[in-house]
Amino acid sequence: MEVLNLGTIYYSNDLNQNPVVLKVTDGKVSFLLMGDAGLEAETDIMEAGYDVNSDILKVGHHGSMSATGEEFVSAVSPGISIIEVGAGNSYSYPNSEIVQRLQKVSTVYRTDLDGTITVTTDGSTYTVMTEKSGTTSSGNGAYSSTASTSEPYENKNITSNSTESSVYVTDLNLQEEWIQISNIGSSPVSLAGWKIEDEGNKHTYTFPSYTLSAGSTVTVYTGKGTDSEIELYWQLDDPILNYDDTVYLYDDTGKLVSKRASKLVLTE
Repeated sequence: MEVLNLGTIYYSNDLNQNPVVLKVTDGKVSFLLMGDAGLEAETDIMEAGYDVNSDILKVGHHGSMSATGEEFVSAVSPGISIIEVGAGNSYSYPNSEIVQRLQKVSTVYRTDLDGTITVTTDGSTYTVMTEKSGTTSSGNGAYSSTASTSEPYENKNITSNSTESSVYVTDLNLQEEWIQISNIGSSPVSLAGWKIEDEGNKHTYTFPSYTLSAGSTVTVYTGKGTDSEIELYWQLDDPILNYDDTVYLYDDTGKLVSKRASKLVLTE
């Protein structure tokens, strides 16, 4: 366990820049725990020459714009990023720009969407468990890691009428064959004409005339059933979600809005 923010500079005007920042390494697996550290603390740590490259990043200051700078994210190069944030908080954390920045390089977990997040490691591999969906990701530890999919999991805040919103593929269940789509924005989003596709575009689901309310989640089952306000059915005869599959969400213009991998493997 290494303390990276040693407090050689004390920020009396912004106490968030003064937290203990820890890098915890167990064998090949490394964790970077940022506390409330912001941009100034990130700069101080990098200029001091510390190796911040880590597999799992506990994101600083709840995903606010005052932390998680582009240069710092590039230096950390996490495979997993975890944002601790309360649902419906008055600060509107996490900031959508910060979320997108992290999603370009890592799989992002959030306590407001995923509940309690637990990472277990034996020093060689690690597994991520979430309160809402159980085991969701696993990987081999490496000090320099990248997501296994050819394009990293990412979400972009786009609605069908090009106004900003927050629509995500927030969860997958391989056993029960369902996909969760959430709108964490403050306005409803029409999903009519939006599409879900699996890896290789082998199967496509097109949303009917359907509006996802602000703060709501809809579950799309691949099997047969009757649509309701919170459940939609793909009406397929056979299962389609594989252990190493990726699900893609496109808006009604064909633009990729979000994607989520059912498996994450890290490369050394």
